[in-house]
Amino acid sequence: MPMLKHDPVTVQSFHDSHGQELQLKVLSDSGGMARVIREPTVNRPGLGLTGFTRYFAYKRVQVIGNAEAFYLKSLPPEELPQHLKAFFSFRIPCVVFSRGLQPPHLFLETAQRAEVPVFQSPLVTMKFINQATLALESMFAPRATEMGSMVDILGVGVIIKGESGIGKSESVLALIERGYSLVADDVTKVSLVDGKDVLGTSSEITRDHMEVRGIGIINVASMFGVRSIRRQKRVDLVVTLKVWEHVEDIDRVGMDQEFIKILGQDIPHMTIPVRPGRDLARLIEVAALHVKLQSSGYNAARDLNERLLQHMSRSED
Repeated sequence: MPMLKHDPVTVQSFHDSHGQELQLKVLSDSGGMARVIREPTVNRPGLGLTGFTRYFAYKRVQVIGNAEAFYLKSLPPEELPQHLKAFFSFRIPCVVFSRGLQPPHLFLETAQRAEVPVFQSPLVTMKFINQATLALESMFAPRATEMGSMVDILGVGVIIKGESGIGKSESVLALIERGYSLVADDVTKVSLVDGKDVLGTSSEITRDHMEVRGIGIINVASMFGVRSIRRQKRVDLVVTLKVWEHVEDIDRVGMDQEFIKILGQDIPHMTIPVRPGRDLARLIEVAALHVKLQSSGYNAARDLNERLLQHMSRSED
């Protein structure tokens, strides 16, 4: 599956997605909400405001805290315009005044002419920077779609794949009845965070819902309670359900772990043969617990193999 890059992150999408948690108040949008944020972090433009712009990270969200605000206030009235003109000559995505600071009137006027949106947030500067950086990293993360449902089984995120009608929905429903949590039904949206963790989630439209053949659409949260829903979870395992006759080589020991690539990352993968009478939900549950043990360093097959070798060695003696 090819890796899909994120859509361009605009000031508008940043505000729509994270404006509430960052408590952003629009002071001036200037018609520049379509500006693109090109780097997934923020910048404090202290040196840029002084006129030293050789290393000015202008492609980032610009955050002005106490130090920058007091510097602007300290400038003589005749010098402030030229500093602001130089600052806004760069294609800045937007400016945020933290701590509820009020920008000078001339700052807003210059930003308006340059069509640079200006926001205000009551958060202290470092808290805003931390939260905004996390928000931008999530928006810049590579994304893709995996066909399959996802369940959180005791902290193990499992994507369940398989042909239509093979029993995915029934297995997921049985797992939810046992107290586990639904992350996504039928289609799982995945993103790569910190270049190593693959996170799975559902579409906003279908969240909390799943389709059960013969019954229709059900609201999982309303039926089983809010604990039956997990907004997102790291993908730790992919289970593929296959008709028994279509599985060429059934692994009966499990010495070698199989992997599947998602967004360039190796994710443990297991194929479970399907035939009448098999409790698929129970098998998926055991597979998740098995991977949890393996991640802690324990491999049952290798442990048994070592015991057999030791037994054979003692028998030869």
